Amino acid sequence: MNVERYQNFYFVGIGGIGMSALARYFHASGKKVLGYDKTPTKLTSALISEGIDIVFDDVVDEKIQLLNKENTLVIFTPAIKKLGILSHFHDNGFTVLKRAKVLGMITENTQCIAIAGTHGKTTTSSMVAHLCRESNLPFSCFLGGIAENFKSNFLYNGNEISVVEADEYDRSFLSLSPDWAVVTSTDADHLDIYGDKETIERGFRDFADLVPDNDQLFVRKGIEIGRPCKTYAVNEEADYYSDNLRMEGDKIYFDFHTPTAEVDDFVWEIPGIHNVENATAALAVLHNLGVDFETLKRAIASFKGIKRRYTKHFFDSGKIYIDDYAHHPTELNAVIGSIRTFYPTKKLLVVFQPHLFSRTRDFADGFAKSLENSDDLLLLAIYPARELQENFPGVTSEWLLEKVEHEKKESCTLDATLNKIKERDFDILLTVGAGDIDTLYDPIVEWLSKS
Repeated sequence: MNVERYQNFYFVGIGGIGMSALARYFHASGKKVLGYDKTPTKLTSALISEGIDIVFDDVVDEKIQLLNKENTLVIFTPAIKKLGILSHFHDNGFTVLKRAKVLGMITENTQCIAIAGTHGKTTTSSMVAHLCRESNLPFSCFLGGIAENFKSNFLYNGNEISVVEADEYDRSFLSLSPDWAVVTSTDADHLDIYGDKETIERGFRDFADLVPDNDQLFVRKGIEIGRPCKTYAVNEEADYYSDNLRMEGDKIYFDFHTPTAEVDDFVWEIPGIHNVENATAALAVLHNLGVDFETLKRAIASFKGIKRRYTKHFFDSGKIYIDDYAHHPTELNAVIGSIRTFYPTKKLLVVFQPHLFSRTRDFADGFAKSLENSDDLLLLAIYPARELQENFPGVTSEWLLEKVEHEKKESCTLDATLNKIKERDFDILLTVGAGDIDTLYDPIVEWLSKS
């Protein structure tokens, strides 16, 4: 099936980070792109400003009625369950495909570099894309976050290579045809889909089996993937590894090792050992694509990171504000651990919004332990996304808060959060979560800028 033959593309759930990258691709290709999403966001506003038509009411309007099934492809995200617009397209014989299926079709005739993992895939894929651009390679990228260097989650700079974030949710990554792949982590997550840790690990092994060449599969050392591969690590020997990490000012230096070479003094400003690990994977891929070390050094030094991945601001008052997307205990431990490493004596106020009732239920004890590493805690209501609270009786933020062994803790609504923050005594503020907590970002920056 050739998706490029369609002239019209309708996206159901266009505001999703993966969906919006595809929408931008077709829009850049000169196609007519329309879509629906439940809620206006900064991302949907950006798409509208780029010329994409978006509605926020689940109504079969005149523009939908004018679409012809012969020249319209409908793309949906599996996070959407029941919707009148989607039912209309199904009932009237339109071709309706999942996002991952379409992404697989677009990239199957390229050298596809697919980055998978329950943690780290957005940073790693964005880094691979940035290194490709700085190395003047002909590539396109479809990312799961807004890369600061691109100010977008999509970039077209040729079509010989495609860099894609391989999403494990709903087993979407099995729709891809990766020529190269990275597996960063296989921690238990999305248990509403997989059921248990063993099943999600099997899913990642199935993904790894899609890579045709053992030398083009890069896996974090310690992960059993069930086939030969290249390993990478930090502070331990592997096929590719980084070590000798040290801080000088706000910069991190590290040395990079390949099976045949050692290169000293890579430097960048992205904090956290876990991010050096992501960089190691990206460098391993680009090294195997034939890029020289001096080019890679310059490229790493200019990488600015991802929006909502440890986005950091310093203020004249001396306060520091960090915003992060972490929504799993492992990710929370990484971001809070990095803050504690670099600022061990500063008071840390954490504002956390749990994402999904199922994830909160499945990892409640892990979340509680992570959050105990704060000095002060504000816990927001659980962001439901695709779930209904009545299906998860008793799973609330208050229930989670009881598990947190902490003297200074409080639950609050999103609307009340900014005023609660203003009442607190802190040196560092961390807002963290994957729901609509991001709407606090601009008001917090504005307040701290004036304080």
